[in-house]
Amino acid sequence: MAPRIVIVGAGMAGLACADALAAAGAQVTLVDKGRAPGGRMSTRRVETALGEAAFDHGAQYFTARDDRFLSRVAHWAAEGIVSRWPEAGEHAWVARPGMSALPRHIAGKHDVLQGRLVRAMVRKLDGWHIRLEEDTVGPFDQAVVALPAEQAAALLGMCDFTFGRVAASCPSQPCWAGMYVLPEPIAAPPVIRNAGAIGWAARNNAKPGRSGPEAWIVQADTNWSKQFLEREPAEVAPLLLEQFGLAIGASLPEPLHAVAHRWRYARSGNAAKRYLWSPALGLGACGDWLIGPRVENAWLSGDALGAAMIETMRDHRSAPGRASGIGIGVDRASA
Repeated sequence: MAPRIVIVGAGMAGLACADALAAAGAQVTLVDKGRAPGGRMSTRRVETALGEAAFDHGAQYFTARDDRFLSRVAHWAAEGIVSRWPEAGEHAWVARPGMSALPRHIAGKHDVLQGRLVRAMVRKLDGWHIRLEEDTVGPFDQAVVALPAEQAAALLGMCDFTFGRVAASCPSQPCWAGMYVLPEPIAAPPVIRNAGAIGWAARNNAKPGRSGPEAWIVQADTNWSKQFLEREPAEVAPLLLEQFGLAIGASLPEPLHAVAHRWRYARSGNAAKRYLWSPALGLGACGDWLIGPRVENAWLSGDALGAAMIETMRDHRSAPGRASGIGIGVDRASA
């Protein structure tokens, strides 16, 4: 019988882990609190007087340097899901027509329960049970937590002190992101980095596979984001637009659309590990916070955890009851 595995979190790490496990014959279920898969690879669309505008208001692009990930990216490129974005750098890629298109594409092959907030994970004699707000799903033979470090720490701490401590020691940094539709193009380069309070700004409609009116995504740097972290989005949107104008040295026209989004867990830490895995508990964790804040690292973490879990399955088939202990995959760059 195929092992039943639950993955909490349908961002890039969870999806990469699901791909690896499903390819090995596992029965995988992903549970995610969002309305759509992808986590911080998010795209928001709005209607304006000049037509629909889109914003990649989380991850702006992803890099591809690792050979294994490069191979997968080449496959996505052949399918027309991703394209290079030279303006962001030599190794930069974007999904088409929005960053959310890539996780949606991957998730389409899996059983994903969206809009389901996980409250707790409990291991009973028959396996793992996942407690949601209104019901419980399970049992599962193995469980994976693929969430930002702060959220992962809360769940992992209920199940394994060591794993919970690793996650708790690796906090994320916040980011305020502003989304602005302007009535006309402005004189500014398509990508702006580290200018005053602005950590990043990009003309979203100029990315590969995009169109529509002048749409800018503006992300504050960490210090500014921390300073205004508890302000309301309606307060932050005009303040961030003002900082954008200062950064490019121009007076900006009144926007047709202006919204701010607070990412509390925008930029992950780095635990210098590739994944966490306990064969004895059938419990694992993956995510960019284990390696470093990149989409590529999230994929590498999930893929590596999947490989470790598959190896445990093979060991168990060849010698039932042998799997034990705790495995921590070390990032090759830190080894």
